[in-house]
Amino acid sequence: MTVLLTSRVDDVLTLTLNRPDRKNALDGELWEALGQALVDARRDADLRALVLTGAGGAFCAGADLSGGTRGGHPLRRMHGINDIALTLHELPVPTIAKVTGVAVGAGWNLALGCDLVVATPDARFSQIFARRALSLDFGGSWLLPKLVGLQQAKRLALLAEMIGAAEARELGLVTWVVEPGEIDAFVDDLTARLAALPPVAVAQSKALLNEGADRTLRDALASEARAQSINFATADTRVAFEAFLAKTDATYTGEWAVP
Repeated sequence: MTVLLTSRVDDVLTLTLNRPDRKNALDGELWEALGQALVDARRDADLRALVLTGAGGAFCAGADLSGGTRGGHPLRRMHGINDIALTLHELPVPTIAKVTGVAVGAGWNLALGCDLVVATPDARFSQIFARRALSLDFGGSWLLPKLVGLQQAKRLALLAEMIGAAEARELGLVTWVVEPGEIDAFVDDLTARLAALPPVAVAQSKALLNEGADRTLRDALASEARAQSINFATADTRVAFEAFLAKTDATYTGEWAVP
């Protein structure tokens, strides 16, 4: 069985975790396949958006601990997992987690590592680590305080409670809650809107927001100046201005336009 399904429609890539009998828990094979798929996505110059989801009515039950741990030093294994988290975080295209069913442990942090999260009302979330005598991983210790504040982050991490989609939405951990029969069309529309945006400008804004979480205002302003210089060097700024004047829709390519 293929543990990671890939589907490409035009300039949108969907990655589907495909171990439904284990609620898409991440074993060594799936970790490796996911990491390689994200590396390939980073190299894909034509990609405009990426969707991450799970098969069989679940998103991801976290790391699969049923078979014990793989060989080698655990720190080395964690470095490999960390590389995957960084690759997802630093992808230049917008990323969307489409969540149904459970998203727990590293599985929840995999969803939080995406730029936007769309969930069905039945989705359930937990930072399950404490119940397994483990601490946060896959970026959870960095993501949670920035998304919900330190106090709520400690509550989620230390108590390892299971929360529903509505509460996750209230905390800012889910962007939209959409009915099961509507989520596919909702995500399709969302990716179409994202894919129609100027790719270089979108990549710059995403990077600025990610970098700004840990930088001073002086650093952020310097990064913004760099990003705008890159944007002005593409054809998209001229196309956008001409479309604005003509009151028409623009088609963006991200092409370099410096003579």
